[in-house]
Amino acid sequence: MASASVALLRRAARPILAGLYGGALSVAARQHLTSSCSSSAAAAAAGGTGAAAAAGLRNAIAGFHSSACPAADLSQSSGPAVAEETVSLVQASDKGIGLAFVEQLLKRQPTGRVIATCRDPMGAQHLDALHDQSGGRLDVMQLDVTKEDTIEAVAAAVRQKYGKLDLLLNVAGVLHRPNELQPESSLHWLCQDAMLLAYRVNAMGPMLVLKHMMPLLVTGGHTNPNRPFSLVANMSSRTGSIADNHIGGWYSYRASKAALNQFTKTAAVELATQKSPVVAVLLHPGTVDTDLTRPFTAHLPADKIFTPDFAADQLLTVIDGLSEKDNGRFIAYDGTDVAW
Repeated sequence: MASASVALLRRAARPILAGLYGGALSVAARQHLTSSCSSSAAAAAAGGTGAAAAAGLRNAIAGFHSSACPAADLSQSSGPAVAEETVSLVQASDKGIGLAFVEQLLKRQPTGRVIATCRDPMGAQHLDALHDQSGGRLDVMQLDVTKEDTIEAVAAAVRQKYGKLDLLLNVAGVLHRPNELQPESSLHWLCQDAMLLAYRVNAMGPMLVLKHMMPLLVTGGHTNPNRPFSLVANMSSRTGSIADNHIGGWYSYRASKAALNQFTKTAAVELATQKSPVVAVLLHPGTVDTDLTRPFTAHLPADKIFTPDFAADQLLTVIDGLSEKDNGRFIAYDGTDVAW
């Protein structure tokens, strides 16, 4: 009876696990789940029902998550009282739009605090200069969206120093990287490692940042009378729009941004259920003169290419005009909706 239940449970679990993990389970993970399935099946045989087996499967999956994926820290701040000033975090802020966001937030919020993160703070000379000019209002921290432990460390530091977060801007993105990723013009050029790099940076990275910052966002959102809620804005692109894809190409970038769109829309549904309002939106900055786009803009007229300062100003103006009803929107720099 138990062996038959094990086989049945494994068959039932297969599509669930394939959907959750894409079949990429480690040997240890498979052993963990098999052991749990066996225990569940034995319970079902003893109890005469499948309820125990089903519960065991749920527990097995939950156990896999808890052992393989670090959970966000939901504890209260162990540092000072929650800061009264607006606290903003700009992820990927050592250049381009991210750096422009930091500069403008410091100007727009004379008493606000800004946390600027990047992969290599030691080499972030512009952030160093801003830090020296900020009068202690700017913190520069190391964060790599492909390394979750660095995200956890930043969340812990923000919790310790400020106890909350009012605004999260996820900016990191990759379109090309020497010897690793180039925009694909044809199926012929698809490469698994390159596709995974785009997905890890453009889709997974921002969501892991949100995962660890969400408890801080729930605590924040009460210090800005013009925006009485916390907000996360993920930098997307019209290139990630499925409805707007008429020319093809750029497979990895398009797909990873489309994944980010779905991730963010799904998060918006969850965030709407929190005890304190948290709004999640996607932003399309237009074509901006940055390292990401520069190799591909030679054919565009100059008035169609924005400076990082202009793009950041436009997007912050959009953000300042948002309300809770905008939760889950995909918004362009001019405030219009982008098709999904």
